[in-house]
Amino acid sequence: MDDEAATFRLAYVPGVTPGKWVRVWSERRPDVPIELITVAATDGAACVRDGIADIALLRLPLERDGLSVIPLYTEVSVVVVPKEHAISAVDEVTVADLQDETVLHPLDDVLDWVALPGEEAFERPVDTELAISHVASEVGVLVTPQSLARLHHRRDLTYRPVADAPQSQVGLVWRSDHTTDLVDEFVGIVRGRTANSSRGRTIVPDDGSGDQGGGTAKRRGARQGSQPRKVVGDKTPKVRRGGTGRAKGSGRPRRRR
Repeated sequence: MDDEAATFRLAYVPGVTPGKWVRVWSERRPDVPIELITVAATDGAACVRDGIADIALLRLPLERDGLSVIPLYTEVSVVVVPKEHAISAVDEVTVADLQDETVLHPLDDVLDWVALPGEEAFERPVDTELAISHVASEVGVLVTPQSLARLHHRRDLTYRPVADAPQSQVGLVWRSDHTTDLVDEFVGIVRGRTANSSRGRTIVPDDGSGDQGGGTAKRRGARQGSQPRKVVGDKTPKVRRGGTGRAKGSGRPRRRR
C-alpha cells in the first residue's frame, strides 16, 4: 500500500495515554489518518507481530525477538483501598504494610512480583477492572500501576503509593523488519524531534540494550526523554478507533479463611 494513502495504526494498552503524540501526528501528517487500537496488557506484542498495528505503546518487559523497543517511562505502583481503610490515612506505604491484607492478583497483572504480599484470595479476578470492583466490595486490596488506578477510578476508593513495590515500565514497540517511513515518523514524535529536524532515517538496530534510536525520514507529518517520570493524563482527539474485545469475568473471589 502506498504510504500516502495509508492509515497509521497505533496500539496501546490500558492506562497509557497517547493523546499528546496523536495530536502532534495529526498536525504534521493530516494526510495520514491515525487509527487507535486498544489491546489487553498481555496481547500487545502479538498485535505488533501479526501486523495488526504498525507500532504500539506496551508494558515491559516482553519477548523482544524481532521487535525494536524504546523504553519511555516507569510508573509508580499504588495500592487501591476503600476510602475508610486505615491506609487512606497515610501518604505512602511499603510492601510490609500489606502483610495483613488480602491482596488481589488479577490475571492481567503487569507487575513482576517475586512473591505477592499479604494473603492472596482463593480466586484471581479476570482483569484489573474487576479486581477494583472487588476492592470496593471490601474483598481485598489491589497493587497496580497508578495509571490503571486512575483509569478505573471510583468515588468510594482511593490509592496510596507503595514505595518498594515492583513498577511497570512503558515502551514504544514495533517490528524490526517493518521500520517504514511512517513508523520512523512516529518514533521521532515520541522522542521529541521537531518537524524541522526530520531529515533522513537513522533508526538504530536493537543491540539488546533496550534503547532504539531513530531519526525521521521524509516529512510525512504528524514522554520523551529517557528518564523515568510520572504519567500525566491526556485527552485523545477524535480519531478512528479499532480494538480487540475481551470477555469480562463475573465471579467474586472468596476471602481465604
